[in-house]
Amino acid sequence: MPALFHFRRLRRRVSVSLASIALAFAGLVAFTGTSHAATQEPCDIYAAGGTPCVAAHSTTRALFAAYNGALYQVQRASDSASRNIGVLSAGGVADAAAQDSFCAGTTCTITRVYDQTGAGNTLVYQGPGGTGGADTAANATTEAVSVGGQKAYALYINPGNSYFAYNSTGGVPTGSSPEGEYMITSGTHVNNGCCFDYGNTETDHHADGNGAMDAINFSTECWFGGCSGTGPWVQADLENGLFTGGSKAWNPDQVSETSHFVTAMLKNNGTTQMALKGAAAQSTSLTQLYGGALPSGYNPMHKQGAIILGSGGDCCQTNHNASAGTFYEGAMVSGYPSDATEAAVQANIAAVGYSTSTPFTPGAKLSLQATTACCTGDYLQHDTSDDKVVIAPVTSSSSATDKGDATWIVRAGLANDNCVSFESANASGRYLRHYAFQLHLQPNDGTSQFAADATFCPTSGNSGTGYSLRSFNYPAKYIRHYSFTGYIASDGGTNTWDTASMWAQDTSWLAASPWS
Repeated sequence: MPALFHFRRLRRRVSVSLASIALAFAGLVAFTGTSHAATQEPCDIYAAGGTPCVAAHSTTRALFAAYNGALYQVQRASDSASRNIGVLSAGGVADAAAQDSFCAGTTCTITRVYDQTGAGNTLVYQGPGGTGGADTAANATTEAVSVGGQKAYALYINPGNSYFAYNSTGGVPTGSSPEGEYMITSGTHVNNGCCFDYGNTETDHHADGNGAMDAINFSTECWFGGCSGTGPWVQADLENGLFTGGSKAWNPDQVSETSHFVTAMLKNNGTTQMALKGAAAQSTSLTQLYGGALPSGYNPMHKQGAIILGSGGDCCQTNHNASAGTFYEGAMVSGYPSDATEAAVQANIAAVGYSTSTPFTPGAKLSLQATTACCTGDYLQHDTSDDKVVIAPVTSSSSATDKGDATWIVRAGLANDNCVSFESANASGRYLRHYAFQLHLQPNDGTSQFAADATFCPTSGNSGTGYSLRSFNYPAKYIRHYSFTGYIASDGGTNTWDTASMWAQDTSWLAASPWS
């Protein structure tokens, strides 16, 4: 380790159910262990229903039972090298371990999401080195999930990230041809920026008039006003508007879809009718949010056959995407899928068993173990002599006080319950918070400032190992140990503890069994 590394100081001593129809239609068998025993996947089900997939994208799993190719491509920052990430077996889950190995010690982005149909409708990020444009590729390790008991990574899109595909021979419906779409997204990572879409879009990146788009939108964006509730909602982006139903008026049958994993579906016959459906991805039944006539001015449709993911149609060659959202999987089909086909697809999704698989469940106890080579026996803990938070060793022979100092109770985030806060296990009412970028253990004073300072959002480890804990109110900064003291730190900056040296390792933690 270089002598420059931190000049570490001497340590202080620290103390409606359609499941039966769907299962019969799909012939499903749930994931078990590392193998995948399902006889059909979503695109097999769509094909059996007479509406074959013309595009199929996922970073988590194969959407055909026989698919054994690449799901997506990652590029690492250290040397700009790229690697395709495939599946563990035909029809199975993504090989997350291959990504972890390739991206260890650096950061990676997802630069491509391959079209599993073989039609060449591969999504590429809209930025320099991608399809051109102003955006960048999304971080590859922001959210790890469990699919069929196996680790996989989401495509976690923030403002400034977006993807696009256009292949004139790719078979994506154009004009007034009928089309169906679905995606699995998240109700916990959304905003009201324009426009988190997946589906049919313009080939020229311009708003080309009513009916030029036919895409699923999932957001809290209330385009025409009068919305009820806070969202997010499954809507139809048909260009020049996000529709909750068949008109500009609010559709009273709409519901907010707030589950961590959400199925969103849209189908449009191109001339007379469309339908919107939604559900928690773990549910075996879908809710029909709308089924009826197309909005006035959208009959017939004028689809152009390009594909967008993460942005609206008039993005992102000279401007930046403003939306946030998560994409796990999705497909586009030719034709107007039957209700039975869509029910079977939803049953397949439910059988897969998407879950967060996170140790950061409110009420859980854990200890946070350092992963940097110097300090793998050290744990984040509060000091006994003051309120500072440090790292120091804990072993089975440590005192009960020392073990308690290194144990945290996970609480729903004080400022945002999609994130977490950490209460001391042996100092009730006192929370880990940052002040002047240093970590302290202090009593909750009930202020909004304290709540924000004490809220952290778990992500996959910046080094490719464990987890990193992003500051809620300083999203470029993560909990870091530096000179055995706890800080929130960015990857490079003016503060000493922001040094880029060992930043990825110092900000990565194992969620270990609680010492107390």
